Amino acid sequence: MATYDGVFDTVGLREWCDEGASDGPMSMADLLAQTSGDSAQTPLTELPFPSLDALNEACSKIPQARDLTNGVEAAFMSARDVLRVVVDPITQPLSWMLNEALWVMTETPWWIMIPILLLITWAVARNWKVVGFVAIILGLLAFVDHYEVAMQTLAIIFVCAFICVLFGVPIGIAMSRSDKLQGILTPVLDLLQTLPPFVYLIPLIFLFSVTEPKLYGIAVILYAIVPVVRLTNLGIRLVDPDVIEAADAFGMTKRQKLFGVQIPLALPNIMAGVNQTIMMSLAMVVIASMVSAPGLGILVLRGIRNLELGVGMIAGLGIVVLAIALDRVTKASLARIDASQSSR
Repeated sequence: MATYDGVFDTVGLREWCDEGASDGPMSMADLLAQTSGDSAQTPLTELPFPSLDALNEACSKIPQARDLTNGVEAAFMSARDVLRVVVDPITQPLSWMLNEALWVMTETPWWIMIPILLLITWAVARNWKVVGFVAIILGLLAFVDHYEVAMQTLAIIFVCAFICVLFGVPIGIAMSRSDKLQGILTPVLDLLQTLPPFVYLIPLIFLFSVTEPKLYGIAVILYAIVPVVRLTNLGIRLVDPDVIEAADAFGMTKRQKLFGVQIPLALPNIMAGVNQTIMMSLAMVVIASMVSAPGLGILVLRGIRNLELGVGMIAGLGIVVLAIALDRVTKASLARIDASQSSR
């Protein structure tokens, strides 16, 4: 006798539950219960939660948990072809960008690429200490023969972080100008921020081929875009109302206020969002190595699969120092922006 049989008997749903039920062989537990006349109630301490499986034991019309998961899978698979028709053309440029960035970063000789990266570091940070630190990091990675995989990781981060900023900043600006849009997008951002990284990969694996770079590119972008959106919205909303009132008094249009007042004052928050986006991109690139994303994550995955402790540890330390270098560059840029604003 199932635990919740009495519930369905009490509410009068026994006939509905037994309707169409097959008269198959009884289980040994039910047979022993009938022959012994044992109808004792389940002790309260052993009462299972009324889950789908527990209720299904008492009423076959109640679906089991596996029916729910199978239904979700069937619904997604039935919509997959339609989604591909819509999503494939939109996301194809991402594959091209990733392929080109990977080719440029890996095929350019090291004696050209490393100076270019150092020049970019100087242009962003304007700090010789940071430039020297980045040079040491790149030299160490090249010294242990991790130069090519490090360039692959940087290529993916550059492309995905660029797209996150390209779309995230306008979305954050739009949210700051509309409370209704903020109310709509906030649950979406909460969902993207709280989903475990592996969950991003599950639908994308079924939607795209594993050999397509956009598979891991989309996962990285969805995971990393949230900070730049949130902090752009927050930074613009935190602009002093007195400054906005003064801009209105000077007769500035909304566009002039946005680009001449709000964005410059919100730039420290926006740059903090860019910093977090880059860090989250790096974290997701490592996880995306499970779906063919090249770079240092491949070596970490190899160390785990083959139990090669040294390979995994060296690649993991390479990711750490690369993350520190990216963090130092973006923070130096943020400090330079703060200094220029405080000197005005």
